[in-house]
Amino acid sequence: MDSNQNQEDFFAGYASRLQAVLASTEWSGVTLLAQEMRNCWKNGRHVFFCGNGGSAGNASHLVNDFLYGVAKRTGGGIKALALSANPAVITCLANDVGYDSIFSEQLAVQGGEGDLLIVLSGSGNSPNIVKVLEHSKTMGIKSCAILGYSGGKCKSLADQAIHFPIDDMQIAEDMQLIVGHMIMQWLYENNPTAE
Repeated sequence: MDSNQNQEDFFAGYASRLQAVLASTEWSGVTLLAQEMRNCWKNGRHVFFCGNGGSAGNASHLVNDFLYGVAKRTGGGIKALALSANPAVITCLANDVGYDSIFSEQLAVQGGEGDLLIVLSGSGNSPNIVKVLEHSKTMGIKSCAILGYSGGKCKSLADQAIHFPIDDMQIAEDMQLIVGHMIMQWLYENNPTAE
């Protein structure tokens, strides 16, 4: 019985930490990102996502939501791409030019002025995330970083940072999806292609 209670307390503690982050967040950064994504959608620009580990999985998940989930008709979604999704490209670039260039090399080919880059990172210090943010500036690509912990180098490097100052990687990754799902639902209701 004590074991079950300890387990329930553990789960309730996780839920409380997540609720505290949600309750203390000021949502203006999410509003700005949603508007920027809507502008890209309206103007046929690309939105690129990337991250490492769990954040890479979240990048692929959110691309699915924006490519297909927001659309009200076939072909009506956002031109979204996860730079962390193609293992052949990633392993080639990691082998040939270095792991810190796996995202920036792809963006150099696929991106263009007026596009949007969204990076997902717990620490905000991953070298490949820092490098793609730096490269986006040389291409005229706007950037947003969704971050945990201290925000790291990416907090000041991104054009816009949505920062959740919690020292918990899983909750930081939860917040990436929560922000993405909030924006997805808002875009579904504010679809510029339906105007």
